[in-house]
Amino acid sequence: QVQLVESGGGLVQAGGSLRLSCAASGRFFGVKDMGWYRQAPGKQRDLVAQITAGGSTNYADSVIGRFIVSRDNAKNTVYLQMNSLKPEDTAVYYCNARLVTVVSRDYWGQGTQVTVSS
Repeated sequence: QVQLVESGGGLVQAGGSLRLSCAASGRFFGVKDMGWYRQAPGKQRDLVAQITAGGSTNYADSVIGRFIVSRDNAKNTVYLQMNSLKPEDTAVYYCNARLVTVVSRDYWGQGTQVTVSS
């Protein structure tokens, strides 16, 4: 069974930092794009940051210069380093990865809450 397991959320004051991790486990042949999305109450789920297998990255405008996405291909793990956090970053953060099994498809983590207090 393929799954993505997230860790690292929590409560932090504005200006602080958090690091999220997400590891893919189970039976699969490879990992393509990995990334992070977030969903605040009453809002849609939006892309935060994405990284390809080759290391190319893409960020939402609102996090450029504050968040860094990275991955460890040997561990099938993606990270999100979040710095200079703002109250508007408060949301449930979901890991996403395109995994190759019989076919390529997207998988989602269970979500981790990030709360930034002012």
